[in-house]
This record gives sequence, C-alpha cells and structure tokens, in this order.
Amino acid sequence: MCSQNRRSTVFIVCGPCGAGKTSYSINLNERYGAIRFSLDSWMQILFAPDLIELNFDWISERTKRCRKQIWQIVKQLIKQGINVVLDFGFGQQKIREFYRKRAMALGADVSIHYLDIPKNVRRQRVHERNQKREPEVFAFEVTDSMFDFMENSFEVPDEEELSNGIRVVSTDNFSH
Repeated sequence: MCSQNRRSTVFIVCGPCGAGKTSYSINLNERYGAIRFSLDSWMQILFAPDLIELNFDWISERTKRCRKQIWQIVKQLIKQGINVVLDFGFGQQKIREFYRKRAMALGADVSIHYLDIPKNVRRQRVHERNQKREPEVFAFEVTDSMFDFMENSFEVPDEEELSNGIRVVSTDNFSH
C-alpha cells in the first residue's frame, strides 16, 4: 500500500557503547510501526563468519557497504510513508547530519534520540550482554579495550542537533 499523503519519520538513535540503543530501537519500532535497521545485526549476519582477526579497516569497509544497502531500502520506505528506525550507533555528528539531511531531502521528518546513560551503567550492561548473549541484542562481544576506544570517539549531540529529537536519560523500561 503506497501512502503518498503520510510523511514518514526517520528515527536516528545514537549513544555511546552500552547505552541500550538496540533495545530502545526495538521499542521505537513497536511504538511507531516502524521498520528497524540495526547495523550490528547486518554486520553479524553478513560478515562476522568471515572475520579472522579484529581489523578496523576491514570492519569499516563492510560497515559502509551495509549502510549503503540499508539506505537503498530506507529510501523506498520513506517514499511509501513508512517510519524507519536507524540503529547505526551514530557516534559522530557529521554522520548523524549526513543521514538527517538525506532523509529530509526525501520528505521525511527526522527525530534524533540520544541515549545519555552514565559510563559505569553502560560498561556493566556490556559485561552482562557479553555473558548472556541474547540474540535480539547481542551481535558480538565488546571487550573493555573496544569499549574504551568507542568511548573516546563518541560525539555528544548539542541542543541544536536535538531540536527535533530527545535526550533519553534512562532506558530501563526498554531492556530486552
């Protein structure tokens, strides 16, 4: 069913490692009847079996491929007025802005949801996720060194970036 009268909303979910982005995205998906795209899930299914050793360049190239393919599908959904949740991590402002502009150019509304969860809570969640390995939210093991590396590269959204979004300070109700 094509709905040219209905505008879709693209939810961009961002936050540092362990913030609960995937669980939160699942909740948005259910609440807004959206189609959810989790980059970790795509990477796990398509490329994890081929990963021999942790290599940032190898991972980065495949991440770009997944984003490119996901966007081809997202464009079609936006044109049909279907809501979309993007769970890509979105650690850098320029990447969030890139997707925001692309979605708006296609006529979608965009809402950035920043999960602002304390570091100690997030690290504990990562340790628990590594142990439990629940398929819905576990894509790969995150070591403490990986957590620290990602922690140092995350750029917190400013108020302007969140003007059409929200800052979430607790994801306790969204755990899976």
